[in-house]
Amino acid sequence: MVHSKVIIKNPVGLHARPAANLVKEAVRHQCAIRVEYNGKTADAKSILQVLALGAGCGEEVEVFADGPGEAGALATIVALIESEEG
Repeated sequence: MVHSKVIIKNPVGLHARPAANLVKEAVRHQCAIRVEYNGKTADAKSILQVLALGAGCGEEVEVFADGPGEAGALATIVALIESEEG
């Protein structure tokens, strides 16, 4: 398992389009990916769980990847969250 802390750069946080983009990327990977924020955990492959986190711009989330291709998946997801376009 690998993990990383990352600051959300998108002005709207992990809502609507950025959340959908995160899920779209997460489902491309075989490994399990989860995002933790403020004591809550979300499966990164579930749009409802990601939206339920309520993570906003400038907030820190922790991303975990476990399984085949975990390092590459983590790097891709972290880059996406750090992107202002999300």
